[in-house]
Amino acid sequence: MKRFLILGANGQLGIELQRAFSGTGQVIAYGRAECDLSNADNIRAAIRNTRPEVILNAAAYTAVDRAESEPDVPMRVNGEAPGILAEEAKKHNAVLVHYSTDYVFDGTKAGPWVEDDPTHPVNVYGASKLAGERNIQQVGGAFLIFRTSWVFSPHGKNFLLTMLRLGQERQELRIVNEQHGAPTSALALADATRRVLEKTAASQLEERAGLFHMSCAGEATWYDFARAIFQKAQAEKPWPSVIGIPSSEYPTPAVRPANSILSNKKLSKVFDVELPSWEDALEASLRSIRLGNRNA
Repeated sequence: MKRFLILGANGQLGIELQRAFSGTGQVIAYGRAECDLSNADNIRAAIRNTRPEVILNAAAYTAVDRAESEPDVPMRVNGEAPGILAEEAKKHNAVLVHYSTDYVFDGTKAGPWVEDDPTHPVNVYGASKLAGERNIQQVGGAFLIFRTSWVFSPHGKNFLLTMLRLGQERQELRIVNEQHGAPTSALALADATRRVLEKTAASQLEERAGLFHMSCAGEATWYDFARAIFQKAQAEKPWPSVIGIPSSEYPTPAVRPANSILSNKKLSKVFDVELPSWEDALEASLRSIRLGNRNA
């Protein structure tokens, strides 16, 4: 029976990884209280004490705007910690699965980004995640880095839940309509991760180690995403009207790339794994929310 260690257990992806890997082996789930990624000794102790065969690192500093004013914190959590995890994984013959971001790119490319495209982060968060990728690659071993984009789920803090909340409070919402990406559900990410590991023998993982894009199919703007949320969600009263605006009308401390669309062809070719369309993933998350509300 495999032993899985999930880090970031209380986050939106960590919660879904626990669901997806339930029944596949022994699952140990650590939140920040059990493993603080800003503390190198804490990380090493967590791996030494649990002796996992697979480490799923869903923990990250994700406050994109706040990162601009405290760059040292995301660099420790997103940049340095993944390298330490890779060292410990290699030392204990474990597989490391790590999640990165579309924000390693500057958004200037016209088409979907592929894994070998030049990286050029335009904000501190993206730079910290890129540092994490590079630190893992420098250590080597059996690792899988999955870059994803615009993650949402029925849990935590994300665009889907923010829209559902604001939709109950306002009659009009103004949403940026010139940033393009693929909204990706944590449910789909977790399920795809499980399929990748199921399809790959332990002896093959090191030779297949590397960086892969893993996002839902299709593309949208934040405006498109908001409209789809309200079109697919059930409500007792009308949802607000959604008005598209340029980024200049919604300034933020951190710059966002205009094009975050990732190509998933490498993931499909190597592992024969594909994620659903973002629209289907959205419907699945909304069903989960409705089911959770009924069971509450």
